[in-house]
Amino acid sequence: MSFLLPKLTCKREVDQAIKSVAEKVLVLRFGRDNDAVCLQLDDILAKTAHDLSKMAVIYIVDVDKVPVYTQYFDISYIPSTVFFFNGQHMKVDYGSPDHTKFIGSFKTKQDFIDLIEVIYRGAMRGKLIVRSPIDPSNIPKYDLLYQGI
Repeated sequence: MSFLLPKLTCKREVDQAIKSVAEKVLVLRFGRDNDAVCLQLDDILAKTAHDLSKMAVIYIVDVDKVPVYTQYFDISYIPSTVFFFNGQHMKVDYGSPDHTKFIGSFKTKQDFIDLIEVIYRGAMRGKLIVRSPIDPSNIPKYDLLYQGI
């Protein structure tokens, strides 16, 4: 399903997307096209892209083609989904130690739709961090690689 979503293939394209998407949530999915979990997430993103077109713009970014952002956002697990609003990185409290990105795939389309709505409404009110509406049991658990250093 990743072929249904637009791709950003270099740092310049990612920079341009972050700068140019205005008054909408910019969703950047970092991953690989041949990864099974990425394909599952791409399916959810592609099915919801039309429904969320008034609130969000969704792009796919290959972690191997944009190593600058892969390193900047500390993307060690894929897929990782990062959100922006008017060029500002939006953080979400998922109840995990990392608020900068969503790691893994969403369990349902509705989880993703709810999250975009919360980010959009929070951003319109000037918030830089919002609380996730997703049921904690639907959020993948992982250990931070730099924990204990």
